[in-house]
Amino acid sequence: GDRDFVDDMRFEGMLHGALRFSDHPRAMVVRIDFAEALKAEGVIRIFTAKDIPGAHRTGLIIRDWPLMIDEGETTNCIGDVLAAVVAVTESSAREAARLIKVDYEVLTPVTEMTDAVKPDSTQVHPGRSNVLETCSIRFGDADLALKNAAYISSGIYETQRIEHAFLETETAIALPDDDGIRLYSQGQGAYADRKAVAELLGIEEDKLRVVQVQNGGGFGGKEDITVQGHASLFAFLLKQPVRVHLNRDESIIMHPKRHPVRMEISIGCDRAGKLTALRLNAVGDTGAYASVGTKVMERVVGHATGAYVIPAVDIRSVTVYTNNIPSGAMRGFGVPQIVFAVEGCIDELCKSGGFDRWQFRYDNALEEGGKTATGQVLRGVGLKKTLLAVRDEFRAAEYAGIACGIKNTGVGNGMIDDSEVSIEIVSGKKVIVNHGWSEMGQGIHTMAVQILHQETGIDPGIIEVRVETEAGLPTGMTTSSRATALMGNAIIDASKRLKDDLRQGTLEQLAGRVYKGKYICDWTCKPGADKDEPIIHFAYGYATQVAILDANGELTKIIAAHDAGRIMNRTLFEGQIEGAIHMGMGYALTEDLPMKDGRPVSLKFNDLGIIRASGMPEIEIIGVEEPDPVGPYGAKGIGEIGMVPTAAAIANALCARDGIRRTKLPLRRKK
Repeated sequence: GDRDFVDDMRFEGMLHGALRFSDHPRAMVVRIDFAEALKAEGVIRIFTAKDIPGAHRTGLIIRDWPLMIDEGETTNCIGDVLAAVVAVTESSAREAARLIKVDYEVLTPVTEMTDAVKPDSTQVHPGRSNVLETCSIRFGDADLALKNAAYISSGIYETQRIEHAFLETETAIALPDDDGIRLYSQGQGAYADRKAVAELLGIEEDKLRVVQVQNGGGFGGKEDITVQGHASLFAFLLKQPVRVHLNRDESIIMHPKRHPVRMEISIGCDRAGKLTALRLNAVGDTGAYASVGTKVMERVVGHATGAYVIPAVDIRSVTVYTNNIPSGAMRGFGVPQIVFAVEGCIDELCKSGGFDRWQFRYDNALEEGGKTATGQVLRGVGLKKTLLAVRDEFRAAEYAGIACGIKNTGVGNGMIDDSEVSIEIVSGKKVIVNHGWSEMGQGIHTMAVQILHQETGIDPGIIEVRVETEAGLPTGMTTSSRATALMGNAIIDASKRLKDDLRQGTLEQLAGRVYKGKYICDWTCKPGADKDEPIIHFAYGYATQVAILDANGELTKIIAAHDAGRIMNRTLFEGQIEGAIHMGMGYALTEDLPMKDGRPVSLKFNDLGIIRASGMPEIEIIGVEEPDPVGPYGAKGIGEIGMVPTAAAIANALCARDGIRRTKLPLRRKK
């Protein structure tokens, strides 16, 4: 509890920035008048889009997100920044920001994704279709298989927009550094931050040093930059340290949320209870900017068959722009949405055919050599072991729901997954591990220490871990449950040479040496690619969860059996799943961020519907270890799959008790 977060840091002469957000989700900015604000006490300078020296837009995949909206331009959501104040204190900066007057030509926002997808819809970004991407996969004859199926379950399942609610709201501090900038960031990718900010400032990347500060939660919500670009711009132009901090309201309207997804789905099986076909049409609201929305909806497609073997599929997902708050990465990354729909359909098939719900899942479950919806052949599959682990307690419960899950490790989809590390031997009593992954409480730094110790025997007490772009180890976003697998393999690679040298001498004698390691996965492809043996992701994790209710319909216990490959740290493994189940419970029952006309109905933290600690049931976590052929020591990612089956298991438990099939999340939102 004694380490600093970015918001705790202070530097001599540090100034404070405050952002002026748009009053409307869609409006043309006619005039920005900051004359009165400029006279306010403590104000140093006011910035607008005209002050940006480099690129005006940024984005993780598509550069469509403006740092600030200029006069004559149109806002796309209420999280758009129109101007900013830098002052001697945060309070004076905020007070001055409130004095900035803006004249608008207010326009009608596009807020319903089912309307936005229509060809005659108003375009969110003029000259660009609201359909950002369509992703589809077909194999087998799904139409014929569904026509001949003995039982079919069809329905429209809908999931909601939710807020990450990380404890630490966004803060960045930038300081002049020679002719460049040193940026203290709490984002999820120091090197991605560096690239984006350097483009905004119009400088070379090597003039921007990003120090990754361990953050107070991310869950995907800190992948896109928020205040890093603003703080850097202000410090760059003023030649003074500047801190920009978001309060909770600002955080909620600015960073991307979990995608609301509408899924029209049909699944069929034969009289013996074998799955035969699946048809899916999914639409996801990616909001005003692309963020990683296309990749989220590709995950919907890639995981559309859930944890099961289905020989014929016709799957399509559409990613759609609206004038809502952007949607982007959030723990589970599209997979909890589709699993909610698939598992609901499976329980309905069991009801129609009189099948045992556990046995049906076991008989159709993926196993070694099985294929996903994308046609990828799987290796190291412990799914059936997770089903066996929960069988007896599931069958013994009066009211229980069960759901299985699969979740990729690694970004994949034709993109490169890689990691580089360097191990510096400072002295016989200090070793520094440099890598590029963000520590968000998930324990990636602990894993770095553990793996280096495992490989070399170096005392963990003398190992320090750093993430700074000065180390020159380009690394992507800390996402897709991939950091441990990729970094672990890179450390193992670096340790080979270090171990050889340690056999010849002591650590003290190696002082001054640097050992570099790298791991790269460049053999994946996008879903639907024309390949005989497609590989969409280098690894997957597997899970089965059971939700048990009492006679009153209240959750009393959740059992989570997870195949993590090799469980490298039992405490971190259990902690990840416990936190994920809490998030999954909220997603299932109470969490929501409803919007009306492009605005959140409420910005109160208490209205997000987050379940309090006192509302948590008993949680039993069962670890299954089916080694993965790629991960270090056989490890698989665990950070995201922990919540993938949770909502589906709870929905199935409620239906088991009262017979009502619920197809829209959240299930128990209090009005």
